[in-house]
Amino acid sequence: MVDVPRSKERGWWVNMSTTALRLQDVHASLAGKEVLHGINISFGLGRWTSIVGPNGAGKSTLLKVMAGLTPSSGSTVLFDQYLKKMEPKQRAQQLSWLGQNEAVSDDLCVWDVVMLGRIPHQDWLAPPNATDRQVVTTALQATQAWDLRDRSLSQLSGGERQRVLLARAMAVRAPVMLMDEPMANLDPPHQVDWLEQVRCLLAQNTTVISVLHEVGLALLADDAVVMQAGQVVYQGACKDVQTHRAIESVFDNRIAIHRIDDQFVALPKI
Repeated sequence: MVDVPRSKERGWWVNMSTTALRLQDVHASLAGKEVLHGINISFGLGRWTSIVGPNGAGKSTLLKVMAGLTPSSGSTVLFDQYLKKMEPKQRAQQLSWLGQNEAVSDDLCVWDVVMLGRIPHQDWLAPPNATDRQVVTTALQATQAWDLRDRSLSQLSGGERQRVLLARAMAVRAPVMLMDEPMANLDPPHQVDWLEQVRCLLAQNTTVISVLHEVGLALLADDAVVMQAGQVVYQGACKDVQTHRAIESVFDNRIAIHRIDDQFVALPKI
């Protein structure tokens, strides 16, 4: 595990509110159909929150609204600032995004892809400086992708590509990280690596918000947001029985959550 050092770029927010991100009466539509219905929710500073729910619940759309990638009504407040009123560069410095099936040119080499994460901190057309290069090096090492740095994306497997895109998100050094299915295509050892990096980020007071398909992995987070049919039906600590019952309910009680040692697993009811 590689510990990601605290960046001087992030010192400003440590003493701010204990709420990193807040949504109030948020609605969003896709293809003319409303898919998010009056979302009211907040995310604690320095905590990892998993968003869980069945397919079509609105999980990815909610994450995109928080990233400013999907139009919405209502308000999204990031560190006491309205997201819609923030300058694009300021927003890009404070929100890091890792989406599903992201389109990135296969001709780019891995080093250059991860360096894209430093653009929010660079002046227009300015070349990378020593800090940028050190941050990219650290991110590649943290995601076990350092040995891939000179290869093009077209030469990578799905799992290798995912690790590189995770490194790019980490290179932003944003105080809030939004990740949609970050463990997609990762084998179990690299899933463990990802979990270890999340713990390092949390130790630095980073707020991590992720959509995870696998309920057992989602329950490794601090908190869970449970969604169904475009609404948040429950929010609570992942260790709480009430959270487990809410998750089971949105899956029509066709799964059961059990504790094994210090972890929770979700098994299908047969």
